[in-house]
Amino acid sequence: MRDQRLDKLADVIVKYSTKIKKGDLVAINADPIAMPMVEATFEAVLKAGGHPFWQVRGDSLADIFMEHATDEQLDFLNPIVMNTVETIDVQIGFWADTNTKSLSRVDPKRVSRQRVANTPKMTRFMKRAADGDLRWCGTLYPTLASAQDAEMSLAQYEKFVFEAGLLHLPDPVAAWQAIHQRQQGVCDYLQTKNEIHFKAPARDGHDGTDLRVNVDHSKSIWINCSGGENFPDGEVFCGPQGADGHVNYTFPAVYNGREVEGVRLEFKDNRVVDASATKNEEFLIAMLDQDAGARTMGEIAIGTNYSIKEFSKNTLFDEKIGGTFHAACGAGYPESGSDNESALHWDMVCDLRTGGTISADGEVFHKDGKFLKDNWPGE
Repeated sequence: MRDQRLDKLADVIVKYSTKIKKGDLVAINADPIAMPMVEATFEAVLKAGGHPFWQVRGDSLADIFMEHATDEQLDFLNPIVMNTVETIDVQIGFWADTNTKSLSRVDPKRVSRQRVANTPKMTRFMKRAADGDLRWCGTLYPTLASAQDAEMSLAQYEKFVFEAGLLHLPDPVAAWQAIHQRQQGVCDYLQTKNEIHFKAPARDGHDGTDLRVNVDHSKSIWINCSGGENFPDGEVFCGPQGADGHVNYTFPAVYNGREVEGVRLEFKDNRVVDASATKNEEFLIAMLDQDAGARTMGEIAIGTNYSIKEFSKNTLFDEKIGGTFHAACGAGYPESGSDNESALHWDMVCDLRTGGTISADGEVFHKDGKFLKDNWPGE
């Protein structure tokens, strides 16, 4: 018998997140280890009248590819993959890592080369999503590997994952709809502003964070993330028009299984002009130098999910932690007012719960990790 929480998650994703309707062609992407989740979702899609199919995504195949692929093979973009992006109505992805460190010893240049080859796929996917022609949702299937990263038992991690998605509540959809309403107040407020200023105090030998982001209300569009494209969710974000200053990221920046610690980025005119790290700096620089758009800030966001309280080394959860903000280097989402294209989209998270502030056009609206206005997200 399947874990009933998987059926509950599948039901929420199909009916609420992606709103699958009769006739939709639905790709379900997952590693075979997530078969119970695939089965639950496959069944839910069928009941909704859609046409589901499983796209196998295997960590072991990725390992083999990175070890043996020639430069020509790294540069190859499979036309079948492009056809899928052009054809499907909905994509549901489950991240189910069996080894989160499998790419840790792969030459970063090979990783970036393969990602650059896939830029047309990513660009087309994001364009179709922005136009409303493609709906998608990505979530996580708990595995031992991810539990180990979070320093939890599998049972503890499953509880963490499902409660972050509010699946322990009698009506998760109603809970996410209520969150949407509270977050909309933040979006409506920020949509009238032109500059966001993030500050965090100096500590542990670094100079803190002092970052000003241009969010010109006539160009940047604040997006309310409440369980539609990420699940669990809990953030508001927009495409920045400019960024100046520096940020010291509180948590390790995790990308392709590599943990980069002590990241400090300095921005000028929306581009990273100086980057350093206390661990894996070479990897950080390689990712930022992989293409022309990788050093541009493509997203600025505020985490609003106060059900997530601890860092787990998984960006899906960490970027949503209530009381944090994150900025992404690389590709931006067209619907948010960003036109930046890159093979990279790397979210890095900064904690504001111990003395940080966020102000908009000079008005402080977020202090010590908490919103200062009533009826906005909170614990």
